[in-house]
Amino acid sequence: MNRYPLWKYLVILVALATGIIYTLPNFFGEAPAVQVSSGKATVKVDLAMQKQVEQVLAQNNLQPDGVFFDVSGQSGSVKARFRTPDDQLKAKDVLNRSLNPDPSDPTYIVALNLLSGSPHWLTALHALPMYLGLDLRGGVHFLLQVDMKGAVDKKLDSLATDARTLMRDKNIRHGGVDRDGEKLTIHFSNADDAGKARGMLSDNLRELAFNVDGNDVVGLFTDAARKAVQDAAVKQNITTLHNRVNELGVAEPVIQQQGADRIVVQLPGVQDTAKAKDIIGRTATLEARLVDPNAPRLPRPGDPVPYGSELFTQGNGAPVILKKQVIFTGDRIESASAGFDQNQRPSVNIKLDAQGGRVLRDISRENIGKPMAIVLFEKGKGEVLTVATIQSELGSSFQITGSYSTEAASDLALLLRAGSLAAPMDIIEERTIGPSLGADNIKKGFDSVAYGFAGIAVFMMLYYMLFGVFSVAALAINLLLLVAVLSMLQATLTLPGIAAIALVLGMAIDANVLINERIREELRAGAAPQTAIATGFSRAWATILDSNVTTLIAGLALLAFGSGPVRGFAVVHCLGILTSMFSAVFFNRGLVNLWYGRKKRLQGLAIGQIWKPDTDQGGSTAK
Repeated sequence: MNRYPLWKYLVILVALATGIIYTLPNFFGEAPAVQVSSGKATVKVDLAMQKQVEQVLAQNNLQPDGVFFDVSGQSGSVKARFRTPDDQLKAKDVLNRSLNPDPSDPTYIVALNLLSGSPHWLTALHALPMYLGLDLRGGVHFLLQVDMKGAVDKKLDSLATDARTLMRDKNIRHGGVDRDGEKLTIHFSNADDAGKARGMLSDNLRELAFNVDGNDVVGLFTDAARKAVQDAAVKQNITTLHNRVNELGVAEPVIQQQGADRIVVQLPGVQDTAKAKDIIGRTATLEARLVDPNAPRLPRPGDPVPYGSELFTQGNGAPVILKKQVIFTGDRIESASAGFDQNQRPSVNIKLDAQGGRVLRDISRENIGKPMAIVLFEKGKGEVLTVATIQSELGSSFQITGSYSTEAASDLALLLRAGSLAAPMDIIEERTIGPSLGADNIKKGFDSVAYGFAGIAVFMMLYYMLFGVFSVAALAINLLLLVAVLSMLQATLTLPGIAAIALVLGMAIDANVLINERIREELRAGAAPQTAIATGFSRAWATILDSNVTTLIAGLALLAFGSGPVRGFAVVHCLGILTSMFSAVFFNRGLVNLWYGRKKRLQGLAIGQIWKPDTDQGGSTAK
């Protein structure tokens, strides 16, 4: 009646082993480390950089605990772990001097970091510690203000270019296009041309409301279009910030919108706040330009640069002289992916939006056989990503081929997809939380869980005796499995998460109380001990399921509609409900069956005082 089959005990043993293995990394803490990542979008960190870092450290008598190559992020990174913060700081200075001969134009980012101190055998099993939030680990908090005027001005400049192209296509003569603030003014020689142009522009550029003012057509943003531009600017900036933060190797950064024009960036564990500010504030744009046909194809340093052109000395295909006229910018690129052309050579497939495709079609039609370059501008300096010859008239979708490897084509596609900031941003609030404050929060949170667990354990063992011991063991397994699951999922633990763990302990023990009291009721009714155990567990299960499902629904609602700390609380809360159902019912009964299941002539259960009505004297007695 009360015996588990072998497979159920095997499930319990597997759960225990898994819980122990994936909980262990959380006890090893973190070690100071130095991370080397790419400082330029066109530079990639690979295994050769790992060997170079090892050589530089060895030449300077610095012995790291380990040097690791991390492939996460768009360009990879090399991390070196050290025993003391002093070695970490020395290594940072040494690597900076060796890898960046020109400090004003660094090729690589050398930043301070923290790495898990887990032994290699745990890391090989992908057993990693939980990520800790800003309030537990320390780090930096930024509040960024998006320049909405800059976003609107940039969009208006793009619409002005589109208006010129449309009027040229329709053979409508005009006297120039001017932009004054958020107003676009197109001059005409007579009112008839102005009226004709107004109708055509209204049909094609729906973001602007056009009106005729004498011989001019004036375009103003509609309220809906202005809001759409601003919302798109914030979303694109958030995406770009995610790509940039990857360079810092931050575990579980928080990047989210706050209000209409602000972005919150939280970087747990970041020690080098100056480097974080430098990367977050970086401005990068992509531009497509034609190679100047009147200039030398491979110019030398002393060669003259024609008027209206510019010399670029860095990047693929450099040095090269390009025209200053921009064909399209990075915000016109809708998608970029690596592929193969008809000859099975690696290529990059690019798709532009409608306006970008229309401009490129006109430019390419007039420049077949001439080279076109794509340039990445970063910190005021341009770097040539690729130079390719225009083979035919191009449109919204086109292909770039050349002497690319498959890997190089993927890297170029990634750069084109990453895009740039849609609008400038300013850091209006900066807050640093030190590691000591985070450690204090961890201690207080750990103490609250430990004292809560101890209080529950004392009560259960005094009130339910041996069954209380079983309940406390199940509660400990619940806590072990919860931490293991959070570690396996690489969830972020915050102070609200620790509060959820404390709450889960109380909810988990409630299920054990229901089971124990149900067994007591069966014993009061005169049931045999073995029957009382079986009936108590089976009848308590329905109540436990109902109460946990209703609580889980509330937790899922918090998870779906909450954000920030509320969401962190909900994740731990929902996972804790699932682990508590396993430990309170499946594991707890396994212990009871193991202890009592083979006792055929069982006379009683060590489950505390059982008050049974005394029908002879009208009172009650303790049994």
